[in-house]
Amino acid sequence: MAGSRSVVVTGLGATTPIGGTVADTWKAALAGTSGVATMTHDWVTGLELPVTFAAEVAVEPSAVLTVPETRRMDRSAQVAIVAAREAWADAGTPEVEGTRLGVVVGTGLGGLWTLMNSWDTLKERGPRRVLPMTVPMLMPNSSAAYVSIELGAKAGTHTTVSACASGAEAIVAGMEMIRSGRADVVVAGGTEACVHALPIAAFARMQALSTRNDSPETASRPYDATRDGFVLGEGAGIVVLESEEHAKARGARIYARLAGAGMSSDAGDIAAPDAAGQARAMRLALTDADLTAADVVHANAHATSTPAGDIGEAEAINEVMGDVVVSATKSMTGHLLGGAGALETVFTVLAVAERTAPPTINLTDPDPRLPVDVATSPRELPAGQIAALNNSFGFGGHNVSLLIATA
Repeated sequence: MAGSRSVVVTGLGATTPIGGTVADTWKAALAGTSGVATMTHDWVTGLELPVTFAAEVAVEPSAVLTVPETRRMDRSAQVAIVAAREAWADAGTPEVEGTRLGVVVGTGLGGLWTLMNSWDTLKERGPRRVLPMTVPMLMPNSSAAYVSIELGAKAGTHTTVSACASGAEAIVAGMEMIRSGRADVVVAGGTEACVHALPIAAFARMQALSTRNDSPETASRPYDATRDGFVLGEGAGIVVLESEEHAKARGARIYARLAGAGMSSDAGDIAAPDAAGQARAMRLALTDADLTAADVVHANAHATSTPAGDIGEAEAINEVMGDVVVSATKSMTGHLLGGAGALETVFTVLAVAERTAPPTINLTDPDPRLPVDVATSPRELPAGQIAALNNSFGFGGHNVSLLIATA
């Protein structure tokens, strides 16, 4: 944006269905690894769920956190703090005054496990057995609060709640905190941990989930003619954003530049995507970044593997951006809902920094309407100054497009 501070990415953190760290996740993504598997929980068979698989985190947060931490945090906050610690360390633990440090962590559903478990406790054991920390654990801003407490962030701590666009919108909010001068450093991203019987049953009733119970690792298949729904995933992605001036002054490694963002809303059907609104967000991102479509060489698409959503977005990408290499990484990680846009921002930053677009797996029979070039193996990106698009869209008509450029 003309006349505003340049924002760069200096730290990355993630815990995902294909790796417990960014390095492990990226390596698995480039290898085309699926993080989807049959669930082994008793409630899957006990409740006779119609979908028996999901993309659960590769490394349990309890293997990384202390016992007191796991007891006082909902699972969504647990994965967020794991990712935030990695991102902060990766950025070199910046020395920044607390009043110049912000946090924005988005989520779609918040502390769902705490809410449901507490309701069960109330019904079965009475009010005196409900945990005193129930509300601080289940509130959607819990993850952001814990990250801010750990880092001493006092410039502002915020939570974006816009369904599957939450993580990407959090990064936009972090960027705007730096551009406006409210903060020099912002830890931003998204988290979700709702692989639970209720969302699975509800999404299945919507006919939104894949039902490939006999082949879960191939169930998430964006753009494939046989796709039948998304795969529920869990995890978190976090980035450390800094003003370019602040990052250079401390000699930080800079992965890439957060060049611009566009947001729009559909004001239509609460669950149906609108390609026109998506295209509008992409155009706004180009304007905000002062870039043209010719500068953009890669897109990490929202591409959830639903019959209704994939092609409309692909057509919008083709319309606005033209000839770009498209990756649909949900084919490997499943759909992290509020964490999706943040994790896919991590992927997009790495794609630009390493000039490699990650693959889309399970695309064996491309939809004949597909208008874009989809990478089914790692694809080298051009040398020189380049930019990449990351799209995130959510129920309610939330559209967020981010543009990541070489530093």
